[in-house]
Amino acid sequence: MSFSAYPDPVAAEAPIGIFDSGVGALSVLRHVQARLPSEHLLCFADSGYAPYGGKSDTEIIERTLAIASFLMTQKVKAIVVACNTATAAAIAALRQQYPDLIVVGVEPGLKPAAVFSKSGKAGVLATASTLASHRFIALRDQIAETTGVTFLTQACIGLVDQIEKGELSSPETAAMLERYVTPLLRGGADTLALGCTHYPFVQPLIEAIVQRESKVPVTIIDTGEAVSRQLERLLQQRGLQRFENMPGSLQAFTTGSQSSLVHAFANLLNLHPPVTALKTEAAV
Repeated sequence: MSFSAYPDPVAAEAPIGIFDSGVGALSVLRHVQARLPSEHLLCFADSGYAPYGGKSDTEIIERTLAIASFLMTQKVKAIVVACNTATAAAIAALRQQYPDLIVVGVEPGLKPAAVFSKSGKAGVLATASTLASHRFIALRDQIAETTGVTFLTQACIGLVDQIEKGELSSPETAAMLERYVTPLLRGGADTLALGCTHYPFVQPLIEAIVQRESKVPVTIIDTGEAVSRQLERLLQQRGLQRFENMPGSLQAFTTGSQSSLVHAFANLLNLHPPVTALKTEAAV
């Protein structure tokens, strides 16, 4: 279904859809809620298909368009692709499918990482799929050429799975991060870009490693704030921002476990929205 099938103009009362392969959507949602508290939000966690990191571009595009199709039945005025892997693989296809819709993706934080780096070396933690994507490679090469900053990249195999399981401070997760973060710091990185929206939820573990291993201050980049700013700008540009004294509503959907997403909202954000579990076929 194309965006033009909906009444024009789309009312400012319409909700904003935010989706990720799992609980990474929540790390972006908290920034959007903080900046745009009046907006109605729909959060979609595609946990039944998580993680996206090991999937082909074709599979990720298929999932992205399927979720967007579901969100369009909810008459959203904007979609936030709160997933670095899906942004890299599928945002072009999404924008082609819905050319009139506000679509905001997430970038892996290379620009701010370069800006804040004093050593000229910036670390990037991301999924293997994001790091291998043409979008990431082109952006990395462009910023490296214009700034002279060297990017040290690290694929964090298995980390999304740990976060999805709620193991945010377990010994296994800590050991995994030790293996991934330490080489970047020893390589001279003084900024660390969190190139996956799941990773802010283990930032305390990353900060502990930084404190122990780095002799210089290290800036950690969470790109959720930049996403919320871009969303606000585009809503204002289209005259679609909702201005009300009452906070907007929040609903959540998942292709995984309803109880797991309920727990994630309560544990990570201290929020208790209604959560609807969809059969995986329902979003295909």
